[in-house]
Amino acid sequence: MDRYYRVKSTSFETINKEKIGKRKEKSKKKKKSKEKPGKAKLSILIATFWDYPHTGGLSNYITTLSNGLKKQGHKVDIVSPNQFSSAKVGELREAVVPELKTFFHNRYGTSNSKIIQSSRLLYIYEEMLKKMDLSKYDIFHAQDLFTANILGRFNESYGKPLFFTPHGMFTFSRLQFNRIEKGSIEEVYYTEMERKAIQFASHIIILSDSFREPLKKLGAIESKMTTVNTGIDFDDKAAKKGAKKSNSLVISTVARLGPRKGHKYLLDALNQVRKHIANAEVLIVGDGEMRTELEEQAKTLNLTNVKFLGTRDDVPKILGQTDIFVLPTINDNLPISIIEAMHSGTAIISTNCGGIPEIIKNYQTGIIVEPGDSKALATAIRYLLNNPTNREKIATNAYQYAKKHLTSDAMLLTIEDIYNRFLDREKG
Repeated sequence: MDRYYRVKSTSFETINKEKIGKRKEKSKKKKKSKEKPGKAKLSILIATFWDYPHTGGLSNYITTLSNGLKKQGHKVDIVSPNQFSSAKVGELREAVVPELKTFFHNRYGTSNSKIIQSSRLLYIYEEMLKKMDLSKYDIFHAQDLFTANILGRFNESYGKPLFFTPHGMFTFSRLQFNRIEKGSIEEVYYTEMERKAIQFASHIIILSDSFREPLKKLGAIESKMTTVNTGIDFDDKAAKKGAKKSNSLVISTVARLGPRKGHKYLLDALNQVRKHIANAEVLIVGDGEMRTELEEQAKTLNLTNVKFLGTRDDVPKILGQTDIFVLPTINDNLPISIIEAMHSGTAIISTNCGGIPEIIKNYQTGIIVEPGDSKALATAIRYLLNNPTNREKIATNAYQYAKKHLTSDAMLLTIEDIYNRFLDREKG
């Protein structure tokens, strides 16, 4: 921000030098009296800047990771801002916002509402984390760039292995959907936050190889990244219970009804193949800000066989009824819904986004089309409708791949190995 506003930089790192030094001494004393942890049992902090639990892939990932590590005998704590006292958060917010505005105006002659909000949330989260005894953990695992920055600063005292799992490319995504402007101070601010998160991390555990190049552009090095695809515990029994008892064909999609999931392209594609789906049922699972708009689109196109089911807690059962699963996303990483669909043994159509093509191999474990291409989506749907033998083969291939590579056990074993490797390196 100093460079953006052409303000001469000050070394703010020296402000808390004395405080950090004291914490380091305290941490050293604790380390001397405490034995090094063995591989059998670790104390792990999984931390996120976003609310937990919450609907979505991040929350599912944290739950799967935590439960799996606990089954292996590790002690796991999960921390997120919504776990703190709302009264205390209110006090801190009231106190810090005027100070932040004063600071930015004094230093830059202006303030930015998005950066003020981000700084305020970061300050409150940091103040809450300060009250925790972080020295008791063997491992820190940050699930976003904000937490990686906060724990990274604390970790200058503790010297713990700090792992960072980005669940998206924050700045890029906001630029793509016009939530921030190219060349703006917000772009500068969030890009620097991403760079610092990478610098603080001992190692970056990425969900797919699609993260590698964007992270390298921000300063990450190849040897500091390991790809661990998300694994899940899929409810096979519920899927089998949902198995169809009729010959009617079912097309489904499971995703939040927001702009980046591309539902409007699916509806356009269905309109193009309407004569092929006259006897099919189309189930749209999920809710969000675009629901009314999408319902109006379906009505305008006279797609009477499209049903909006809203948020559901029986997704495995719905997938068990599904013949073709479509996720027309235009910006994504590695969606849980696709992994669930693979475990259910469903033929999948999705887009060339993020890590999706790493698990959906075209015409092998699914069909890939370019994002936002309704015509290509329609062609793919028509192909699966008209080729039941190939549809079954693709579905079987997807099922076999998921059971081998995309289970919670496979994910946990790899992450646990990464943790232990770093602790062994410390001992050595």
